[in-house]
Amino acid sequence: MLVHPHFNPIAVSIGPLAVHWYGLMYLVGFVIFMLLGRARIKAGNPAGWRVEEMDDLLFYGVLGVILGGRLGYVLFYKPDFYFSHPLDIFKVWQGGMAFHGGFLGVLAAMWLFGKRTQRRFFEITDFIAPLVPIGLAFGRLGNFINGELWGRVTTPSSWWAMGFPTANEADAAAAGTNPQWQEWFLQFGMLPRHPSQLYQAFLEGVVLFLMLWVFSAKPRKTGQISALFLLGYGTFRFVAEFAREPDNFLGLLALNLSMGQWLSLPMIVLGAHLLWRTSRQ
Repeated sequence: MLVHPHFNPIAVSIGPLAVHWYGLMYLVGFVIFMLLGRARIKAGNPAGWRVEEMDDLLFYGVLGVILGGRLGYVLFYKPDFYFSHPLDIFKVWQGGMAFHGGFLGVLAAMWLFGKRTQRRFFEITDFIAPLVPIGLAFGRLGNFINGELWGRVTTPSSWWAMGFPTANEADAAAAGTNPQWQEWFLQFGMLPRHPSQLYQAFLEGVVLFLMLWVFSAKPRKTGQISALFLLGYGTFRFVAEFAREPDNFLGLLALNLSMGQWLSLPMIVLGAHLLWRTSRQ
């Protein structure tokens, strides 16, 4: 069984100033977004965009990701806690970001950007969709470095099985519910789990990026690239959640699906519908 390296979450510290790996992953994601966007514009794909617009687009996108991601976590995952402790909403250094909230935040930001620049909404989302997945991959790598959002228990003989020292309390609690897990816990001092952060980095990051980059290389009807992003991300996230440990304060919801799966279902349905509708135009 592999063991998570248990990285120091702080990449650089100078006096009281500490730079976390997770924050650096966000920064890398934004830089790659900018570089890929400039490459698409210089290649004339799609036509009609100027390199200078990338600065404003990134600014709107960053606000959407951070504000939407934080509010999404507050509303989707811990509304009771944050409504009782409203000042804790601003303690972003303690963690707590939700992709689906960040996604809605970016949509709102792109709508505002469209109002300001007189661009159609799907014209903007079709442009940015291929730029996003690599940033998502780096975000999941940040989760892996932090040793958080680990996967569900698997067998120690699986070549991908990994123990997470940061999951010690969760392992001890889970071991008490299953005699086989109790035996593994006593033997290894931890439970073998799926490194689901890496699964998500590969599926939602690398694979989705390749799909969208190749698909967008040729002219497409307005909305089709956005539709493929919705359908692809929703499907990959839904599948990956079967290997990811549900949040302990939520557990599994109706039909034994996690919150991430329930939030991904509307993306799948909307993406499939949009792709079908645009293909008939």
